[in-house]
Amino acid sequence: MKSIKERTRLLELDKKHLWHPFTQEQEWHNEPVLMIERARGNYLIDTEGKSYLDGVSSLWVTVHGHGKKELNDAIRAQLNKVAHTTLLGLSSVPSAALAARLAGITPKGLTRVFYSDSGSTAVEIALKVSFQYWDQVKEKNKKKKFIAFTGAYHGDTVGAMSVGEISGFVKKFQPLLFKAFRAPYPYCYRCPLDRTPKGCSMACLGEFESILKKHSESIAACIIEPLVQGAAGMITAPRGFLWGVRRLTKKYNVHLICDEVATGFGRTGKMFASEHENVRPDIMCLAKGITGGYLPLAVTLFTEEIYNAFLGAATSKKAFLHGHTYTGNPLACAAALASLDIFKDEKVLEGVVQKAALLRTLLRTLKKSAHVGDVRQRGLMAGVELVADKKTKKPFAPALRTGHRVCMDTRQYGLIIRPLGDTIVLMPPLSITESELREMVDIIGASLNRVLP
Repeated sequence: MKSIKERTRLLELDKKHLWHPFTQEQEWHNEPVLMIERARGNYLIDTEGKSYLDGVSSLWVTVHGHGKKELNDAIRAQLNKVAHTTLLGLSSVPSAALAARLAGITPKGLTRVFYSDSGSTAVEIALKVSFQYWDQVKEKNKKKKFIAFTGAYHGDTVGAMSVGEISGFVKKFQPLLFKAFRAPYPYCYRCPLDRTPKGCSMACLGEFESILKKHSESIAACIIEPLVQGAAGMITAPRGFLWGVRRLTKKYNVHLICDEVATGFGRTGKMFASEHENVRPDIMCLAKGITGGYLPLAVTLFTEEIYNAFLGAATSKKAFLHGHTYTGNPLACAAALASLDIFKDEKVLEGVVQKAALLRTLLRTLKKSAHVGDVRQRGLMAGVELVADKKTKKPFAPALRTGHRVCMDTRQYGLIIRPLGDTIVLMPPLSITESELREMVDIIGASLNRVLP
């Protein structure tokens, strides 16, 4: 806990020097700043000593809670050995060990690990490798384009934005981006044709196949967020859609990239969302929860077939010329190894299944609100969509910033959450307790009544 003088000084430093992500800074300067000093378990603690339940896992990364002894000990132990050493021309003990562990727990066939720093870079690597692969295995290669889905979000670097679609994130940068084919994602909950989820899924797959049938000779890869489109507002795909995408990409000889940056490491109730439909992608992107939320690390996994296309003499020009300074950072890899041990030792996934069932029950109370148009959930990932009119699902005017106002209100009662537009996101640490889940939903319900009576 800081003194009033020290808190004032820190706030002045923030407003004088920091530039916050995804933030209109002019408004930031006019709003009260919540400054976090420390954390414990599933709670963040501010400079005044007040505790807040971490309802979004510190932006979807915290898995086992804050201050987890096993993770702290693993990082300290590695720090006593070496904090960083490059993978360019060298290797390291933690990076090799983690690569083997990941190859053993991801869908069968993903045997090669390429490290980077964030979800965006993991996606960039996936796109570049697929692009180069086809150039090296086909004599008259035309496979230079990609296909993605409506509403997709894959990160903020140029390639990742090119296969993303959310206009608020990419519109300003459109002149910088390459064009990608866009297939319809099954937004069953608001389908204008009022199809059943199964019917909607099949119709969307039909349109997806039409694009592949016409353009597969020019498409290198398809990228998808399996089961849940996170940044689009926690949009959940109907059962069988992901499996259908995998079937069609195989049929038309197109790589499947599963972007599991948000869905990986237990969020949906299995270690990876692809497992729910027994899908084996050609390429998988991982980040966020990989280190338990402690250190930046990302991974792109590939099949041996893709890896082999890059083998040759030093003069063959087949090498993948891409890398990051902190690729395979030993501290981050040590944290990731410790996190995987916790998953096994504490049977984390079994706990997620039980907690997800409770969360589903609790969310039914929010559905009764006059301004909750839809509730979507997979495991411990959920979105509560706020609407002006429940019957027509008419949205609130963006200028009202309804989701933002609700999330600011919950802070007063000890809960930190963030909206995606007017969809309230709930993605707590997997370590959250049942009583904390109840507390979280109770606070949100009370805030809805206060902000939207």
